[in-house]
Amino acid sequence: MVLEFQQSFNQAKVDSVVAQVTRCLMPAGEPMVGIAQLRDSPSEAVVHKPSGTPSHLPTIENSGNSPVGKIILSMLCGILGRNSEHRCAPDYHWKSEPGYLKDEDVIIGGIVAVRSFRLTRPFSFTSYPIHYGKLQYYHMNYYNFMALVSAVEEINNSSELLPNLTLGFQIYDSYGNPFFVFMAAMNIFSGMDVWVTNYYCKTSGTLTAIIEGLSNEESNQLSNVFQIYHYPQISYTSKNLFMNDAVKFPYFYRTVPSELHLCAGIVRLLIHFGWTWVGIIASDDDSSIRAVQILKEGIERSGGCIKFIQTFSHTTQMTPQKMRALNESVHVSSPNAMIIYCEKEHTFNIYYLNFLQIPGKIWITTPEFDYVSAYTPNAIVHNSTLAFTTDKKNIPSFSKFVREVDPIHLSNDQNIQYWWRALCDIKCPPSIKRACNTNETEAPSLHCGVKYFGNSYSIYNAVYALAYALHDMLMADSGNSTRRSLRFLDSLHWKLHRYLKNVHFKNSLAEDICFDMNGDFASGYNIINIVYLPNGTLRSDIVGSYNPYAPPGKDFIINETMIVWDSTFTQIPPQSKCTRSCLPGYRKLTNKEKPICCYDCTPCPEGEISNESDMDNCIKCPEDQWSNQKRDACIPKMIHFLSYEEPLGIALTLISIFFFLSDIVVLGIFIYYRDTPIVKANNRTLSYILLISLMLCFLCSLMFIGHPNHATCVVRQTAFAMTFSVSLSSILAKTITVVIAFHATKPESMYKKWMGSHLSSSIVFFCTFFQGVTCFVWLGTAPPFPFLNMQAETGAIIIECNEGSLAAFYFVLGYLGFLASISFIIAFLARNLPESFNEARNISFSMLVFCSVWVFFIPTYLSTRGKYTVVVEIFAILTSSAGLLGCIFIPKCYIILLRPDRNNRKYLTKNWND
Repeated sequence: MVLEFQQSFNQAKVDSVVAQVTRCLMPAGEPMVGIAQLRDSPSEAVVHKPSGTPSHLPTIENSGNSPVGKIILSMLCGILGRNSEHRCAPDYHWKSEPGYLKDEDVIIGGIVAVRSFRLTRPFSFTSYPIHYGKLQYYHMNYYNFMALVSAVEEINNSSELLPNLTLGFQIYDSYGNPFFVFMAAMNIFSGMDVWVTNYYCKTSGTLTAIIEGLSNEESNQLSNVFQIYHYPQISYTSKNLFMNDAVKFPYFYRTVPSELHLCAGIVRLLIHFGWTWVGIIASDDDSSIRAVQILKEGIERSGGCIKFIQTFSHTTQMTPQKMRALNESVHVSSPNAMIIYCEKEHTFNIYYLNFLQIPGKIWITTPEFDYVSAYTPNAIVHNSTLAFTTDKKNIPSFSKFVREVDPIHLSNDQNIQYWWRALCDIKCPPSIKRACNTNETEAPSLHCGVKYFGNSYSIYNAVYALAYALHDMLMADSGNSTRRSLRFLDSLHWKLHRYLKNVHFKNSLAEDICFDMNGDFASGYNIINIVYLPNGTLRSDIVGSYNPYAPPGKDFIINETMIVWDSTFTQIPPQSKCTRSCLPGYRKLTNKEKPICCYDCTPCPEGEISNESDMDNCIKCPEDQWSNQKRDACIPKMIHFLSYEEPLGIALTLISIFFFLSDIVVLGIFIYYRDTPIVKANNRTLSYILLISLMLCFLCSLMFIGHPNHATCVVRQTAFAMTFSVSLSSILAKTITVVIAFHATKPESMYKKWMGSHLSSSIVFFCTFFQGVTCFVWLGTAPPFPFLNMQAETGAIIIECNEGSLAAFYFVLGYLGFLASISFIIAFLARNLPESFNEARNISFSMLVFCSVWVFFIPTYLSTRGKYTVVVEIFAILTSSAGLLGCIFIPKCYIILLRPDRNNRKYLTKNWND
């Protein structure tokens, strides 16, 4: 029920207030505290304390400069009004609604928000405050009032907890308004409905603590007052993250978790579902604004982005312009995930925006949820809400108390009576439905269709925590009498904090209850999936939780199978991203001009993969592996070597065999025609040695084909070096023999003594021996070995022979080049010797071919990679060997086979110029 009204307060004279204060009686042994006297300016209020005032009472200076001071000053002006202009309004004093009092040994102050008063006009601190606003009654919140009373009665009836002490209470309604919050607090402190600061006018009952259900902002403001008097403040609703500091707020406790854990839980939820593109709608109170900053930092730290942050007033109604701006932000913006961050008391401003009617949006909400069981079925709503709520449970004894409460103990307020009559409704749960007379009027039950009864669970824990702390405190002073203990408690109530900080007990549900080092309740948040069924039933399922006090790995729990998503979502679970996910095989490429979560997707380079979606960087494959075609997995590299099965290997093998067979044919011709002049000329033995060495050279090339192993790597290079050394030394010997033979024909020539086979044999032996020594040293120091070359060819492993020592390898090649160069020079100088068949010409031409091949071999060998290096070497061996075979022996075979008429001594010794 909402009422428009204008509230003012009764008029009273200052002398009546003074008279009433004079009649107040302080507890025995305590001095009376004087009335605060104001200076001429209301912004310079100073409280003067008479001698003997306890040191914990305040001296307020310049209190009008702060919000708290302004409110206190306004209330003081209500007591001590003056007539002068621009000063306190004349002859008015404040008088609040009467509280609910049970006067016993120990008093628990209680501030609950059963009704809410929202200003429709700004509150002024410069003139007498007249409140224009709306008063609304919250049926659910009356459970909170009942829970506090029930818990106190239950403790008083206990024989184990505080057996010699009776608890009382003094409960006031806060109206959800800072002014009335301070008024309620001062009423509790003064002990009377017309209060004066620093006076306590009750003759019995010691105030020990205040249990309040205020909003974050109100709780924070009120703590400034509680700190002055050293009273413990236990909140069952405030999650204000600013009050998470035990140094700044040493007397603050709460039976709900801090908003810091709420922010962490929301970030964990976003990370779990991969929602990186979000919008935030929040109230503009300090705690919510700070929470949004923490959320923003956490979201950006986890790789997410925030499209927009919209705030709305938590004190006044939203303007039409603001409503349009909010609607445009939600409807037009691309994020699907929306966070509504505010307190339950501030949701009135966004209630009429009908956000749940927008399809395709995910709503993450933080206002406390009442777990109602029904809604208006004709409303178009979508199942897309995940709500973070504190842990709520039903206390069996409280349900019994509600069911059996005597209406005499209730207030005469018509709303309360209406609330009590509604317990007859058949919709009420059996646990609280009371037995009603047949003639009793049944009222609609606005508060019966709930799963949990307000904040009764948190209130029970708060009252019992205070009771157990009192019990521990009295037991620690058990050596004194009860009366002395009470006096001890009366004068040093702030010592109760020591026991509150260390309190640890089991509640009626057998749960461990304690506060952490910051005075926060050691619990987390439940994640609720709100499901709107077509029949008007509203189902609230707990689908997850976040509890920072749980062991690692169990702090965040989510059951996706229990979540009911709206049918408008095309993907389950729904996504909320600025850009589509980068599939495996791609990585994110950020753009400096865009938010970090608005990125492009680029394929991973060769040799790198991404096996998950939205990877920032690709992963490099191990050396023996390579990326597949999709770049989403590493596969073993292909093993490559020059094999006999591949076309290139087959071609080289056939060529090698062809030349080998050709060499055999030539050798056979020379053996068959061994007695002919052309075979006998120029040392027949050297020709046989040369043909056999060339035959081995052709066979040697086959050792470069096939899978390299230790034996082939060691043998093939040394075999190549030795066979070519024999070939080249034989050619050198033939060249020298030709030169000596022509010069020995002259009379008295000194070359005659060098004629014979001994010289040629010695040349072949010594030249080959030197190469053999070189190869022996090479194999003894750094022999060739099989090597897996993973860098030569992309995506493949080349099995090749590492030469061991490149210096030795190139020295061997250099030696062969030296022999070829000497042979070429001598043969070139002897090319014009007079004979019709001068073998020097053939040798010079063969050496020219040989040297050309190996000169071009070196740069080609160095520039190729993988198995093609082997191909180049085989080609050089076959080409140079074939050049020697063809240039030296083909002309002779031509004469032997095709021109036998020239195969005689006369033709061979004929002068070329004749």
